[in-house]
Amino acid sequence: MSTESAKGEPKFIVEPLGHQNRADFRSGDDALDSYLLERAARDVREKIAAVFVLLAQDDRGEILGYYTLSDQEIDAGDLPLALTRKTGKYRRLPATLLGRLAVAEKLRGLRLGEHLLVDALRRALGATPYVMSFAVVVDAKSDLVVGFYEKYGFVRLSGNRLFLPMKTIEKTFRT
Repeated sequence: MSTESAKGEPKFIVEPLGHQNRADFRSGDDALDSYLLERAARDVREKIAAVFVLLAQDDRGEILGYYTLSDQEIDAGDLPLALTRKTGKYRRLPATLLGRLAVAEKLRGLRLGEHLLVDALRRALGATPYVMSFAVVVDAKSDLVVGFYEKYGFVRLSGNRLFLPMKTIEKTFRT
């Protein structure tokens, strides 16, 4: 499987979950692996979560990573004061939940988690003209994962829950 362009850059695509082989995916996290195998297709079918998979451009059968997006609300009282002032009297704010993000264990170190995160943020931003979202929210599984998201500008709300305001995402992609 060739995953490099003429410049040596990986050639990957992200597309909605379809009929790819989910059984062979191994991220090293049993919960993330079993979700993809056992629940992802049902969550898509039941409109619970949108699942997007990372594939090599020249081999679309093997899943190399994935993430999920769904609707979420966040408590305005959990936001930093500077943002609370901008949200008015709303107690709950619409958000997009980046529920799961996993990369195949054999591909660690290739920055594919970043590739998936950027794709997820672009998709979340792209949906805002149709369904508004104040922020993208993640519930990190560990402090190590918290560090990954903080590196990309996410701010801690409480515990391992982090968020990135949609206005920040918009500025990032529109500049």
